[in-house]
Amino acid sequence: MTEQLLTADIALIQRIIPHRYPFLLVDKVVDIDGFQSGRGIKNVTMNEPHFQGHFPGKPIMPGVTIIEAMAQTAAIMVGTALDMADKNMLVYFMAIDKAKFRRMVVPGDILEMNVTTTRGKPGGKVWKFSGVATVEGEMACEAEFTAMMDLSASQE
Repeated sequence: MTEQLLTADIALIQRIIPHRYPFLLVDKVVDIDGFQSGRGIKNVTMNEPHFQGHFPGKPIMPGVTIIEAMAQTAAIMVGTALDMADKNMLVYFMAIDKAKFRRMVVPGDILEMNVTTTRGKPGGKVWKFSGVATVEGEMACEAEFTAMMDLSASQE
């Protein structure tokens, strides 16, 4: 028996996580396999605000925003699998480990974030993930990260 993989478009993403421009760093998440794995897509464009200062004349996506995009992918993956749309879920970093950067990410690139859950279960607050971000099959970044899923958050 084969389960159908889930997809989260931008409308669903905005119903799951509270991030908005300029800090919403994922355009869609595809190949969501329950809360086990998913693949985020980020179309990197020159009009993003961090490129004004990082770096003038040589725009490079900051490594911290690549890791944030992986974390947002993980939150969207879990939120989609657990039907968290419109439930005011917030996710907080607890740790970032083994982060390595291998390739610059520049405007025009399509950044793919492959995220896998290494610890976490429905109803649990603390989750661990492993992520690899690539451009055209070449690794740009890899990291492990821990996050707390706050399902009781209220937004006004």
